[in-house]
Amino acid sequence: MFDSDPAGRKQSAKGHRVFRGADNPNEVFVSLEFASVEDAKSFRERLLASGALDNVTIEKDPTVAELVEETAY
Repeated sequence: MFDSDPAGRKQSAKGHRVFRGADNPNEVFVSLEFASVEDAKSFRERLLASGALDNVTIEKDPTVAELVEETAY
């Protein structure tokens, strides 16, 4: 489903990361990066309207967050 891109993430996102639960490989977390908060919010609305999430178990609705700090070690 993610690869089919029903909400058009490839047209608006800068990239994505997919995380899988170490103890439960059926549990995934997808992180998308956008150029702006407005782009992220617009994508979120398209994603919800697309019906792409209707057949999956969602633990938490798609959330727009801003990166406030990043440090590499």
